[in-house]
Amino acid sequence: MSPDSSHSDSLQRFIFENSPVRGNIVRLNQTFNTALQHQNCPPALRKALGELMAAAALLAATLKMQGALVLQIQGNGALKLLVVECTAELTLRATAKWTENLIKDDLADTDFADSNFAELVGDGQFVITLDPKDGGQGYQGIVQLEGNSIAEVLQNYMQRSEQIETRIWLACDNQTAAGMLLQKLPDFQSTDLPEQDADLWERTGYLANTMRQDELLHVPAEDLLLRLFHEETVRLFDAQPVKFHCTCSRTSVGSMLRLLGAPEVTDILEDNGDVEVHCDFCNAAYVFDKVDVEQLFSADIMMPSTNSKH
Repeated sequence: MSPDSSHSDSLQRFIFENSPVRGNIVRLNQTFNTALQHQNCPPALRKALGELMAAAALLAATLKMQGALVLQIQGNGALKLLVVECTAELTLRATAKWTENLIKDDLADTDFADSNFAELVGDGQFVITLDPKDGGQGYQGIVQLEGNSIAEVLQNYMQRSEQIETRIWLACDNQTAAGMLLQKLPDFQSTDLPEQDADLWERTGYLANTMRQDELLHVPAEDLLLRLFHEETVRLFDAQPVKFHCTCSRTSVGSMLRLLGAPEVTDILEDNGDVEVHCDFCNAAYVFDKVDVEQLFSADIMMPSTNSKH
């Protein structure tokens, strides 16, 4: 194995030599806290959002695509919406919406159990979107939530929709989020696979299930893999940094206002003196005054990108 990275926020890929089993490990600290610094999430939602951030990074790293992967959990319980976007460059942003008066005391506890996840969400949907960001055709899958944790929901989705056997372990202690993924590639061909390794997939899953959440959160990747799979031949690749980045812009907010239409935007302008929009992900404020709005809805004049007020 190669030495572990000095990056506090990083993703590392690994493979079991001469086998169809591969994996990723991710750990998020600064990225997680930066993404949530403007959102006063109750502890239960903070934990869920951290786990979904780790999961998005793990899954994005398995895709051969540019653009972004977006994971959404929509519910009708205390939790209304969790959204995480992870780009091919492993930049993340996240947001959550919830109903304050439905957050019960046990769900406001930092030690709430995964078994509370179903109660937190109620009846819900899981939505996965692949956005190529280059004008190409994207993909969106929408399924009912199946599972008592975010890891179970994602595993069930991958099994049913992608036909790729996937196992995911997630953890978040409200300061750090982490995850590990194992996948069994369906089209792997090797004449070098020893007969005694025919049960490698089952064995690695069993061994990974012995991992404690505090190990996933705090033990360096190299040490963790050695603890779990010390009898296997595992190759650990160099770490890739993961960081927070919000893709909001004045241009994208202007496009959103155009979709609202001139009458509604003009009403807001008349009521408030200007139109102020805050990004749900990073809380950046974009302010449009009367002149900006006139330019926004002019057929021939594009909004000047230099007229930014945030």
